[in-house]
Amino acid sequence: MRRVLRYMVMLLGAAVLAAALGTLVPRPLWPAARAEGEGTRHILVLKNPIHTDIAVPLDDGVRRRFAFLADTGLPIEAPGARYIVFGWGGRAFYLETPTWSQLKTMPVLKALTLDAAVMHVDVAGAILEPHPDVAGFDVDGEHFSALLDYIAAGFRQGPGGLIPIENAGYSTYDRFYEANGHFNALVGCNTWTAAALRTAGIRTGLWNPLPMSLGWSLSLYN
Repeated sequence: MRRVLRYMVMLLGAAVLAAALGTLVPRPLWPAARAEGEGTRHILVLKNPIHTDIAVPLDDGVRRRFAFLADTGLPIEAPGARYIVFGWGGRAFYLETPTWSQLKTMPVLKALTLDAAVMHVDVAGAILEPHPDVAGFDVDGEHFSALLDYIAAGFRQGPGGLIPIENAGYSTYDRFYEANGHFNALVGCNTWTAAALRTAGIRTGLWNPLPMSLGWSLSLYN
């Protein structure tokens, strides 16, 4: 029993050390040179206690880039639509836990081990800034395009193209789609967000499995 307890303490200590290093060591290590006057596109990172999303402002170019989502019924042309919000995550947890009161054992176990990935896309109106759960970043046009390409590449394609998940969504303004990759506790929704942000030229931590870790890294290095 003591040996098991000792191993558990060592494992916990290793996890804490990895999380600390993942937050404090920047990725990339050195900031890229930026030309004066860059940063013409404003994106948002939205967070809750366990998850982060990326909100992209809707304009004609973004609507054209994600027209394939409109074809599935996502209302990106709605009059009040101001942002399209993307999140990548575990299928079981995402689909079966719309609220904390509906938390179940199996989705949690899958999230901690291995699960298929899905993409959640939402259409939002105005998003308040400043706000404790919202972080805004200005990126140049080239990096903005790279971010959109990265997000688009996350959607899994079948023989007929995009694969919407039928009857899955929290409201009339969001949809779920099959996504590339697999979800687990080490490579989850927040590491996906961090990778997307790095594509946009934003520095993150080396490994950011939690929203708090990602938020601290973003504050430190941007």
